[in-house]
Amino acid sequence: MRPIRRAVKTLLVLAALLLFFYWQNFSIQTEEVTVASPALPAAFDGLRVVEIADLHGRQFGTDSSALLRAVANADPDLICIDGDLFDENTDLLMLPPLLEGLARIAPTYYVTGNHEFQVAQRNEVFSLMEQCGVYVLRNEYTLLTRGDASIVIAGVDDPCGAYDRKMPDELVAEIRSEVGADAYILMLAHRNDTLPMWSELGVQLVLTGHCHGGVVRLPFVGGVFGTERTLFPEYDAGLFVSGSTSLYVSRGMGYSRVHLRLFNRPHLPVVILRHSDS
Repeated sequence: MRPIRRAVKTLLVLAALLLFFYWQNFSIQTEEVTVASPALPAAFDGLRVVEIADLHGRQFGTDSSALLRAVANADPDLICIDGDLFDENTDLLMLPPLLEGLARIAPTYYVTGNHEFQVAQRNEVFSLMEQCGVYVLRNEYTLLTRGDASIVIAGVDDPCGAYDRKMPDELVAEIRSEVGADAYILMLAHRNDTLPMWSELGVQLVLTGHCHGGVVRLPFVGGVFGTERTLFPEYDAGLFVSGSTSLYVSRGMGYSRVHLRLFNRPHLPVVILRHSDS
C-alpha cells in the first residue's frame, strides 16, 4: 500500500502545481489604486480608469470574453491601452471583438508600445482600431469634459516610432499653450522608466507598462527581470511619485519571449482619480 500512497501523493502534488501555474498565468487580477492631485478638477473626483498593458495578442476566453467581463466588472469611466496590445506573432483577427467590446464598455484610448513597430501592417491595424471605436493617440491629445471642467488625455508613441515624431516635451508644451498652464494631464505612455522626464515636464499622471512586472516576482522583493536584461528593475510595477507627478506601472497581461508568469498574475489595474486640497 505504501507505493500506492506515495504515487497518490505525488499525483496530488503535481495536480496542485499545475493548478497553481494555471492560476498564475490565466487568472486576471483586478487591482484598485487611488491617485490624488490638487490639479484634478473636482468634477472628475472618483473617475475610474482601467489600464490594459502588454497584452501581446493573448485572448482570455473566446473572443476575449473573460477579459471583457473583467473590464466591465471594474465599472470604468475610461479604458487606457498602454502599448504592446499586439505584436509580430499576433493573430490580428482577435482584435475586432476585443476592441469593439471595450469601446462599448467605456471610451477607450490607445498608445503604441515597442512591439507594434515590428508589425509591417501596423498602420492598417491603427485604422482598424479607430473603426472599432478606439481613440488612437499618437503624440497628440484630446479633452475630456464634465460640465465646465476638463482634463487632458494625451498619448505618446513608443521611442521605437518615427525618429521625427513629436517629442514628449513638445507635446506637453503644446498642451500647456493651447489648454492652459494648469491643465491636468493624464498621459498614456509605454515605457516604465520615465518618471524623471515626466516629473520635469510637470505631467500629473502617467500610465505605463513594458516591464511585465519583472515576469517573475519574488515576495517582499518584487520583479526579477528588467527590460534591458537587468535584474531587479526599479520601476517594475505599481505607483511611483516624484513631486507632483505620479507614474503607475501595470504588470501587464501577456507574454513576449518568455511564456511564463510567476507570482505575477495577468494584471488589470483600476486607477481611481481623486481631487485633493494639497
